[in-house]
Formats: sequence, C-alpha cells, structure tokens
Amino acid sequence: MSTNTNPSTYTCSALILAAGKGTRMKSDLPKVMHHAMGRPMVEWVVDAARAVHCSPVVLVIGHGADLVRAHFDGRAGTEFVMQMPQLGTGHAADMARPLFERGQLGDEVLVLCGDGPLIRAETLRVLLDTHRSSGAAATLATAVIPDPQGYGRIQRDAHGNFARIVEQKDATPEQLRIREINPSYYCFRTADLFDALKRVTNQNASGEYYLTDVFELLLRDGKRVSVVDAVPPEDVLSVNTPEQLDEVTRILQSRSARPTGAMA
Repeated sequence: MSTNTNPSTYTCSALILAAGKGTRMKSDLPKVMHHAMGRPMVEWVVDAARAVHCSPVVLVIGHGADLVRAHFDGRAGTEFVMQMPQLGTGHAADMARPLFERGQLGDEVLVLCGDGPLIRAETLRVLLDTHRSSGAAATLATAVIPDPQGYGRIQRDAHGNFARIVEQKDATPEQLRIREINPSYYCFRTADLFDALKRVTNQNASGEYYLTDVFELLLRDGKRVSVVDAVPPEDVLSVNTPEQLDEVTRILQSRSARPTGAMA
C-alpha cells in the first residue's frame, strides 16, 4: 500500500458505481447503459474521470454486468468488480477492496455514480485541487439547489463546518429544509476510505451500507473532511426515470451547441 505524502506526485484512481438495475427505467437494460445524447450514460462519467488522469477506472457492475463489461472491455486502465447482491453504496465501493489490497489503486480515489452523465471534468479538477491543497482524508463536492427533494443533505455544525451527510429517508423535518445537497462527487485518500468502510453499518432506514457514513467516521477519527460547493445546480440531475433521461439529453445537447469552454 502506498505511503506517498507528496501531493505533486499523487496518483488517482476512480470507482464508478454502475451496478444498479434501474427499475423505474422500465427496461431490461442496466440503468447506466441507457443512452444520453447517443452514448451510454456511464461513458460520460468514465470520460470525465479519464480527463483528470484517473487510472485505473474501476467499474462496479451487477445487473446487466455482461453488457457493461462488453462495452468497456479492452480499454486500457479499466477494471471491473462485481457487486451481487447490491447492499448499498458503501458495499459497492468495498467490492474494490481486493484491488486496493493488491496495490492496484492510486493514492487517491474518486468515487462517482454511473447514472450522472452531466458530470464535468472541470468539477472533478476543483474537487481534486481542494482535496490536495487541504490535506484532507476525504473531500466532497456539494451543490445548493432550490428543490433538494430526494437528495442527501449536508448538515453543518454551529460554526458552519461539515458534520455529516443525512440521507433523505433518515432526515428530520428540520434537516429536510437544508438546500445544500450531496450530488455524489467524492475524493478519498484510498487507505482512509477502505479503513472506514470496514466500520460502516446498515443501521438506517434503508438497511443499506451507506458510503456517505464514511465522512462522519473519518471526522470521528480526527481526520480532515473538506467540502467544496463546486457542482453547478444544472449539473446535479442524475437519471432514475425515462423522463429524467430525456431532460439530461436535452441539457447535454444544449451544452454541445455552446462555444467551447462556455458554462451554463
């Protein structure tokens, strides 16, 4: 396992969570393989990770695993790990533990969701720069949106410092009013991630192992967790329904019509 402490020489890997069935998509196709502007939505996420020099890019696959594997197989720097059954996002990330233990992952790891094709490499660069400059064990990018329904909320303490991520199902009425949300853009020191994942439990309303619990565990360990408001509100939408896929495709088409480098 790496003990590199020089930020200028850090190596970065990516874990992309792509195992979900996507029941609400009303299709037998695995959710992340539905096309957004002519490409599987997970390919947008893979390309963003590669644009910030992540290698390997590890796809956590499950439902329709053969289709996902066939699409990416043979691409240099791509690995696959299986998550079956699916017991939550923390469980999904932990499926890459054998790669970590064999030293196949970098000093840092981005953990991203395969159903978020609106991701931009520019956002990941801000996330990585914040992570490295702050010396954090973990860093998350957040967004402030008018309607936070359905998203995990960023709870802060009385001094405005990050305290925890509260999933919608576990939130109190007061927490549900928080508009700073978690779009699921994470960077971790790899060793700290896998140490904390050993201690994640499924004592929550969903009975799942939440990756988001890792941040609070690291804080309890006395380690730094950094937060950067880096995700534009128009980039937040992930895909759970055919209607959302249509909306995401329209956004991507709108972007492609803008001059290079222009942001919404």
